[in-house]
Amino acid sequence: MKQVKYIAAILFLTQISFGQKKDDNIGTEVVNVVKPYTPTISDAFKVKETPTLDDEETQKKENIKYNIFSFPVASTFAPSKGKAANVDKSPEEKIFSNYLTLAAGNYGTANVELFVTENVSNTDYFGGMLRHSSSQGGIKDVVLDDKFMNTALDLTYGSRTKAMNWNADLGYKNQIYNWYGFYPGTLTDATIETIDEQQTYHTLYVGGRLGLNSVLKESSVKFSRFWDAFGSAENRFVAKPSLEFDIVEQKIKANFILDYISGSFDKNMVGNAGYKYGFANVGFQPSIRIQKDDLTVNAGVGFFYSAAQEQGESKFFIYPQITGSYKVVGDLMIFYAGVEGGLKQNSYHDFVQENFFVSPTLIVAPTDQKYDVYAGLKGKLANSVSYNIRGSYTNEDNRALFKSNGYEELIGTEGYQYGNSFKVVYDQLKTVSFFGELKADFTKNMTFGINGTFSSYSTDVESEAWNLPSLKVSTSLEVNITPKWFAGTSLFFVGERKDFAHFAFLSLPPVEDKIVTLDSYFDLNAHVGYKHSERLTFFLKGNNLANQDYQRWLNFPVQGLQVLGGASYKFDF
Repeated sequence: MKQVKYIAAILFLTQISFGQKKDDNIGTEVVNVVKPYTPTISDAFKVKETPTLDDEETQKKENIKYNIFSFPVASTFAPSKGKAANVDKSPEEKIFSNYLTLAAGNYGTANVELFVTENVSNTDYFGGMLRHSSSQGGIKDVVLDDKFMNTALDLTYGSRTKAMNWNADLGYKNQIYNWYGFYPGTLTDATIETIDEQQTYHTLYVGGRLGLNSVLKESSVKFSRFWDAFGSAENRFVAKPSLEFDIVEQKIKANFILDYISGSFDKNMVGNAGYKYGFANVGFQPSIRIQKDDLTVNAGVGFFYSAAQEQGESKFFIYPQITGSYKVVGDLMIFYAGVEGGLKQNSYHDFVQENFFVSPTLIVAPTDQKYDVYAGLKGKLANSVSYNIRGSYTNEDNRALFKSNGYEELIGTEGYQYGNSFKVVYDQLKTVSFFGELKADFTKNMTFGINGTFSSYSTDVESEAWNLPSLKVSTSLEVNITPKWFAGTSLFFVGERKDFAHFAFLSLPPVEDKIVTLDSYFDLNAHVGYKHSERLTFFLKGNNLANQDYQRWLNFPVQGLQVLGGASYKFDF
C-alpha cells in the first residue's frame, strides 16, 4: 500500500512537469508529505444562563418562628356608621313666561316693557310684546322741542312639531321725533317761533316663517308699510325661501330672495314736485359646503337682477360668496377668510331707524356691494378668554351717506328746511378696516369684553365719507357681586366725523359752504340691580355719566347725565 502511494505521487509530479514550459534549469526541491490538514471546531466556552453563586448573600435563610403575646384591653369606643356628606347646591332659578318692567328718570324719561306668552296647546303658542320709551326733552341750550317717543306692539302665533315649525307675526310702531338742531346764529328768534319741528313715523307689518324637516329648511315672508306726517309712504315685500340637501356627503344650499320696494315723497327739498321710487330685486344664491378634517369651505355665488320700477335702470349682478376656515391649533387658533358680495335694498324706513332726523325728501336706491375681502384669526387664549382679529377691504358702489341739508333762506317753511335735517347722497366707497375683539369670563360671576374698529375711507365724487367715524371702541363689564346684587358698566368711544355745512342768505355773503369736523366723544354707562326675590328685581341705570355734551349728528347735541330707576316683575298666568 505504501508503494502505491509513492507511485501515485510520482505520476502526479510527472503530470505537472508536462504542463509547465520546458526549462533546462529549473532547480531541485524536496517535498515531504506527512499528513493532509484537517480543521476541526472546538467547543466554545458558554456562560450559563443561571450562574452558580456561593456567597453569604445567597446562603439559605434560617426559618424563624415567632409568636405574639396578646391580651384583651377594655375599650368603650364604638364607631358610628358612615354616611354621605351633604353637597351644597344652589337652588335652580325658576323661569317665568312673562315679565313687566317699569322705569322713570330725569328729562321726563319713561320706559315700559311688557312681554307675555302662553301655550295654547301642546304644540301651539301665543306671544306679545309692548315697548314704550319716551323723554320730554330739556337738552341744554336747545330752543326747539327735543322730546321723543317710541312705542311698539308685536304679536306672534306659532306652532312647533317634529315635522315643522311656523309662526305668524303682526306689529305696529309709532315714533315721534323733532328736528331740534340748527346751526347757531342762522335763525332769528322770530323765525324760530314759526318752526313746526315735529315728525311722526308709523310702521305696520305682517309676516311669518316656516321651517320643515325636509329639503325646504326655512322660509320667511314679510310685508310692511311705512309712512310719516308729511305724506311720504313706502311699501315693501320680502320673501326668502331656502333649500338644503345633501349630495355625495356634501351639503348643498340654495337661497332665493325677492325684495320689492315702492315708495314716494310728496315734495323735494326745495318744495317742488315729489319723487317716486321702486325696485324689484330677485336673487339666487347656490352654495356647497366642503368639510375635510380641520378645513371647512363654503363655496357659492350670488346672481341678482334689479328691476327699476320708477327711476333708474335695471341691472344684472354676479357676486362671489366664498368663505372658509381652518383650525390651525384646534379651537385655540382658527384662520378664516372670505370674499362676499351682495345687493342691499335701501329703504326710507331703514334710513329713519339709523338717523331719525332725515328729511322726507330722500332719494332711495339699492347699494351694490361688489365685494368684501377679509381674513382673520379667532380662537381662545385660555378656556375662558377668546379673541378675534380681522382685516377687510370693501368696495361698494352707490353707498348711502348721510349729509346735512344745509339752510337756504328762501326754499320754504317746512320744519325740516332750516339746516336741521339730513339728506342721503350716494358714492362709490372703498373701505379698509381692522377689527379686534377680546372676551373673557374671569369667573362665572364676572365677564368682560372689548372690541374696536379702525377704518379708512376712499370716495369717488364726495370730498369726504360723511358722518362715518374712523375709530369705534366699546367695552363692557358685568359682575354678579352676590346672589342678590349685580352690576355692570359699558363705555363707547366714537372718533371724529365730517359733515358739510351749507348756508344761503339774502344778505352778504349770500352763500357759505364749509366742511365741519364733529369732535370725537365717549359715553360712559353703568347699572346696578338687586334681586329682591325670584320674581321682583330693582335696578338703577346711569347713562352719559361723564356728562359729555357731544353731538351725534351735526348740531344735534344729546342729553347729558341721565339717571333711570325702576323694577322688573316676572310672573306666570
